[in-house]
Amino acid sequence: MKIACLPGDGIGPEVTAAAQQVLAALAPDVELEDHPFGGAAVLEQGTPLPDETLAACREADAVLLGAVGLPQLDAADVRPEQGLIALRRELDVYANLRPAVGKDIDLVVVRELVGGLYYGARGTRDDGTVFDTLEYHPRQVERIARRAFELARTRRGALTSVDKANVLETSRMWRRVVGEVAADYPDVELEHVLVDAAAMYLVQTPGRFDVILTENTFGDILSDEAAGLAGGLGLAASASLGDSGPGIFEPVHGSAPDIAGHGIANPTAMLRSTALLLEHGLDRPAPARRLEQAVEVALTRAPTPDLGGTASTQEFAAAVLADLT
Repeated sequence: MKIACLPGDGIGPEVTAAAQQVLAALAPDVELEDHPFGGAAVLEQGTPLPDETLAACREADAVLLGAVGLPQLDAADVRPEQGLIALRRELDVYANLRPAVGKDIDLVVVRELVGGLYYGARGTRDDGTVFDTLEYHPRQVERIARRAFELARTRRGALTSVDKANVLETSRMWRRVVGEVAADYPDVELEHVLVDAAAMYLVQTPGRFDVILTENTFGDILSDEAAGLAGGLGLAASASLGDSGPGIFEPVHGSAPDIAGHGIANPTAMLRSTALLLEHGLDRPAPARRLEQAVEVALTRAPTPDLGGTASTQEFAAAVLADLT
C-alpha cells in the first residue's frame, strides 16, 4: 500500500515527520512518498497542486497532508489554499469527518466538503459588487446525509442536521432531503437545528450532540468551535472521504508560521489524523486504536508548550513511539 505525503508549509513538515515515524512503526509494509504541495509548491513550481502531486495522490491508498499557508502569499493571485480546495474537488472527498472529544464533548461533525459557497460561481460586477454563490444539488445532500446516518448508527444513534432553513433556499432543500433520507434510518433520531442556535448550544450544552451534519461553510465554522471546546485546534484531526479512491487525512490547524522551525509544534492533531488514516484509509482499526491510546498517554507524559509543557515535537513523537513499542 502507498501513502502520498504532502508536508506543505510552516509546521507541516515537522508534524508530518512525526506521523511518518509512527506509520513506520505501525505499518512498516506501507510505502510513504513525499510530494510538493501548497505554498512550497507555489514558490518552486508556480502552482499549489503540481500535476505530479495530483497524479501521485490519485494512485495512493491515502493522502496525509501537513498544513498549507505562507504569509508572503496571503494576497497573491495564486495561494496555497487554492491547492487544497482543488485537491478535495479532484478526489471528490465530499465527507469531512471532524471528531471533537473532551471533558464535556464527544461528537463528530460531518461536513459536506466539495459543494456550497466555496465552490459556487464568484466574481465582480461592473459596478464593483462582489459575489459568491451558495448552491447544492439534492444528490450532493443525499450522499453526505447517508454518510452521517451510517456514522450515527455506530455511535449513540442521534443526528443533528444544521441549516438556515428560515432564510436560505439551499437550506430548505437540505432539510427536505435529509428528512427523506431519514426514512431509511428509523433507528437514528433526527433533529433539525438552525445554525445560529447550534452555535449557541455547542457552547452551552455540547453534550447534547452526537453527530452533526451540515454544509460546507457552516461545518467549517462549527467544527472549529467544537475543536475549541475540546482543547483547541492543535488537538483536532480530520478525515475527508469519498466513495472511491483515497481519502485526505490532515490536522485542522494551519501552518503556524510563527513557530515553524522551532521544533515545538504540537503533533497531536496530525497523529490523531494518522489514526483516522489507519482506520478509514488503510482499514486497520486495531493499530488506529493503539495510536489513539498512545497519543492520550503522551499528552499527560510529554505535553508541548501550547499545553503548558516543555516537550518538543520530536520528544512528543518519541513518547508516542515508546508507548507503541
